[in-house]
Amino acid sequence: MDVLIIGGTGLISTEITRQLVDAGHDVTCFTRGETDAEVPKSVQFVYGDRDDHEEFVEQVADLDVDCVIDMVCFDAETAERAIEAFAGEIDQYIFTSTIDVYSRPLDTNPVTEDAPREPPTSEYGKNKAAAEDVFTAADGEAFATTIIRPWSTYGDQGPVLHTFGDGTYYLDRIRKGKPIVVHGDGTSLWGPCHREDVARAFVSAVGNERAYGETYHVTSEEVITWNQYYRIVADALDAPEPELVHIPTEQLLEADPERRHLLENHTYYATVFDNSKARRDLDFEYTIPFSEGVSRAVEWLAANDEIEPWDSERDDEIIDAWREAMGAFRSAVNDEA
Repeated sequence: MDVLIIGGTGLISTEITRQLVDAGHDVTCFTRGETDAEVPKSVQFVYGDRDDHEEFVEQVADLDVDCVIDMVCFDAETAERAIEAFAGEIDQYIFTSTIDVYSRPLDTNPVTEDAPREPPTSEYGKNKAAAEDVFTAADGEAFATTIIRPWSTYGDQGPVLHTFGDGTYYLDRIRKGKPIVVHGDGTSLWGPCHREDVARAFVSAVGNERAYGETYHVTSEEVITWNQYYRIVADALDAPEPELVHIPTEQLLEADPERRHLLENHTYYATVFDNSKARRDLDFEYTIPFSEGVSRAVEWLAANDEIEPWDSERDDEIIDAWREAMGAFRSAVNDEA
């Protein structure tokens, strides 16, 4: 098929582009041209800004494509403009959404695709859910709609996330045996999925009539605790057993508001997502265990000098303050006794 990827050079989309070509599709990427990516020479590029809607419509009108994969639609208005540009011109529109559309904490796990989306957990999730609604309403009229919701995705160059986000300094902390901040007691759950596995599901959805009008999770099937996560990362770095300092999540949110985004909207919650629909319709497989994938990632980061110094952030200050507070708490309790 002729496939247009809006995006095409990002974390997931670069791998989708590669795999589409390997599968025999003709691929065009619409990008701003601001990100370099290694993709097959057969890939065609159209450079532009989709937010300049009139120019975008003119540019895509010259393309003869069967399927669009949209990696960079983040709200309902952009979705409506996409329908205006492609209605009646293509067979299928694959919208990249997110598990952030769900209201959390959820009542039951594992989470299925029909779980509640209200009230929204974040503004980002609220906007993605609104875009989903626009594309769902267009299904069967403007084109066939397929929605894919990834979770935490990484590649051979990262990111290797942690309690405070995606800063690589904590990898240096682990290498040097420095204590690591862990939110809560470290038993909440997280599920990284390598982009090669995520991309394979997107490629399988292209032209797949079973996927028309459907929504899918494409997430990890190896859900681990954060304590396990940090130990696996330490093994990948050939580092000693990490010293994990557990601090209540609510205290961390107050202590470091500038780095609260990932913690507040993502890692705060323990969730497990059901991939059974993607396994059934998209032949989704989880083939790269986290131990293998993170080993590849930290090897690349180290080889390319992309790991920041261990003291780039204020983790030691937070750890020292927490330990001092807990010492005062224990003393007060013991004095009362």
